[in-house]
Amino acid sequence: MTERAYDKDFLPYLSELPTLQDFSTAEKIQAMRAMRAESLVAAPPRDDVVMEDRRIPGPDGAPEVPIRIYRPRAASDSPRPAVLEIHGGGFMLGNVEMMDGWCQMVAGDVDAVVVSVEYRLAPEDPFPAGLEDCHAALVWTASNAASLGVDPARLAIAGQSAGGGLAAGLALLARDRGGPAICFQLLEIPELDDRLDTPSMLAFQDTPFWNRPNAVWSWKHYLGPDHRGETSPYAAPARATNLAGLPPAYVSTMEFDPLRDEGIRYAARLLEAGVSVELHSYAGTFHGSAFVPAEPTRRNNEEVVAILKRRLHG
Repeated sequence: MTERAYDKDFLPYLSELPTLQDFSTAEKIQAMRAMRAESLVAAPPRDDVVMEDRRIPGPDGAPEVPIRIYRPRAASDSPRPAVLEIHGGGFMLGNVEMMDGWCQMVAGDVDAVVVSVEYRLAPEDPFPAGLEDCHAALVWTASNAASLGVDPARLAIAGQSAGGGLAAGLALLARDRGGPAICFQLLEIPELDDRLDTPSMLAFQDTPFWNRPNAVWSWKHYLGPDHRGETSPYAAPARATNLAGLPPAYVSTMEFDPLRDEGIRYAARLLEAGVSVELHSYAGTFHGSAFVPAEPTRRNNEEVVAILKRRLHG
């Protein structure tokens, strides 16, 4: 691994973190999913949050979509805001369990209902399967606002990494389909651009968790073996030519992350289109460093809670 100026809190962990990974076949990806599921340390349940698993109708002709709902345990006299959460994993990996800690944090500390989506993954189900699952979950959440105790006017979306790319694509899709209305989009370290040509993408070939070789496989599988010609902006939001009318956004990037520059550029383009944006690029960090206990991770979590409180509770 190339020596870089990582924050000192990460140094004890760097030698244990994966770099280049073999995503060349579906079988290898499935084995990786199984290995990660076995090694995942479950987030301890919070006493102030109730979790519930459900299955909801999927897109037309597609399977049901599993979701996990997180509610504050305390009763509320008025409807709460809601956050639709989309996990990361390069469009190929990940599940709702990996985001239990984050979702409980948002439900408990922001006082919001969180709906986390178990969307279909590539390469078995390439674009647009995962995005359509997320859209189905967005429609279901908005349609069932009353039974969820949710204010449909305060429905936000959030995602990390590939989930951030899916969230950005979902905001575009919801705008162009005429709803449901989204009041805010939280895009953390988003994967947005299949062209793989930014300076950070070209520079970071061996960074922890994510790097250019991994990103190449990610897009190859997500776009699918039948992909030809131009890429849909709903798959790669960096390709969208019109960003006007999208919900306000918070975008975070990490200094030594190949996805850094596409996140920064997308935030700048949102601003140019008249969309309110907060952008925070964390120094000394890398893709996925928010899963490592460190001072930048603490600041990142505090900022997420703070921005969601302000945007959802005014």
